[in-house]
Amino acid sequence: MTTSASGTFEIKLTPQATDNASENPNLGRMTIDKQFHGDLEATSTGQMLTATTAVKGSAGYVAIELVTGKLDGRSGTFVLQHSGTMSGGSQELTVTVVPDSGTDQLKGLEGEMTINIKEGKHFYEFEYTLTPTP
Repeated sequence: MTTSASGTFEIKLTPQATDNASENPNLGRMTIDKQFHGDLEATSTGQMLTATTAVKGSAGYVAIELVTGKLDGRSGTFVLQHSGTMSGGSQELTVTVVPDSGTDQLKGLEGEMTINIKEGKHFYEFEYTLTPTP
């Protein structure tokens, strides 16, 4: 059975040095620190790689983040994988739970998260299933 979780989160992105930055000024790397509120009460840390282009509003990013906390009262950790692109300002984003990454009471977690930003505030919608593993 699919369950929905929702809430808000704050995010801090910190730029990091990249290899050959002078040769590839359009490539970037950042660390991610998040605080989730709502049905997911958790923190996360991760890494993001970005690519910008000469065309304003076109870019791409990939990221991996380790989430630690409680999902609807169940404790554990899991990993989210992001893949996003922008083309002329139009966004496409997929945020998926890495298979078999759930621990403790979150073992067997599968799902996909949607992120929305409204008036500078970040919101998430998380559609997931939690099948206990033997």
